[in-house]
Amino acid sequence: MTENYQICKCKNVSSFDIADALRDHEKFDDVLRAFEDVQKVTHCSTGCGGCRDKVLNVISELLMGHDRI
Repeated sequence: MTENYQICKCKNVSSFDIADALRDHEKFDDVLRAFEDVQKVTHCSTGCGGCRDKVLNVISELLMGHDRI
């Protein structure tokens, strides 16, 4: 992931913040479980919830190895 962009406006969470929240995970293969872990760290998608799909997309890209920081 070379470009940082805002994902959650309510909690001011960027794509890099999501990647950082998952950085310590040696293996994660469940998008919904990873989403819960990201929420615990960043609190994204706990305000209006409008960014849920965007957050899941970033996590999916990271899981598939398409984007790495």
